[in-house]
Amino acid sequence: MKAICIFCGANFNGDPALKQAIELLAEVMVSKNITLIYGGGKVGVMGLLADAVMGRGGEVIGVIPQFLMDKEVGHTGITKLHVVENMHQRKQLMNDLCDGIIMLPGGFGTLEEFFEVLTWLQLGLHNHPVGVLNVGGFYDLLLKQMDVMVDQRYLKPTNRDLVLASVDPIELVNLMENIDIKPDEVWFKDRNLT
Repeated sequence: MKAICIFCGANFNGDPALKQAIELLAEVMVSKNITLIYGGGKVGVMGLLADAVMGRGGEVIGVIPQFLMDKEVGHTGITKLHVVENMHQRKQLMNDLCDGIIMLPGGFGTLEEFFEVLTWLQLGLHNHPVGVLNVGGFYDLLLKQMDVMVDQRYLKPTNRDLVLASVDPIELVNLMENIDIKPDEVWFKDRNLT
């Protein structure tokens, strides 16, 4: 992977374990010469991550809509900052610039971004590996919900397996580098309910 898109919060709750995971993820990315693609903010987890990668001499590309630049939350101290018109263009460009996606802790926006690109993967619109950095079990219940979707036959096991998860940034990037991505048709057919 040459570039990883990271979806994460515009807030930071002060969790030292998350701060340590951000630092380790930045270290892994810079050591592997992987560019950070992210939402372009200077606040919250976004800002911490961008600063951690920049501080190690890495490349950081942000993508932010104009209305957030107008609120002065854009990070002007990164390698490159793309300013787009809206949130959809932001996600599309971030996806176009990367070849892997990781979700860190965040709120509604983080989940929305993650699930849209995950849906695109399931539909065959891209083939980027998708990972969840599950710091402190933050996404345990969300990952369990995905298993419920499989149990209730709303999600195929093959497509559930596309979501890689780890508490360790090194392991997660390793998993992403070695996954063989083969999404199945999203629609269940009578002949194939698994």
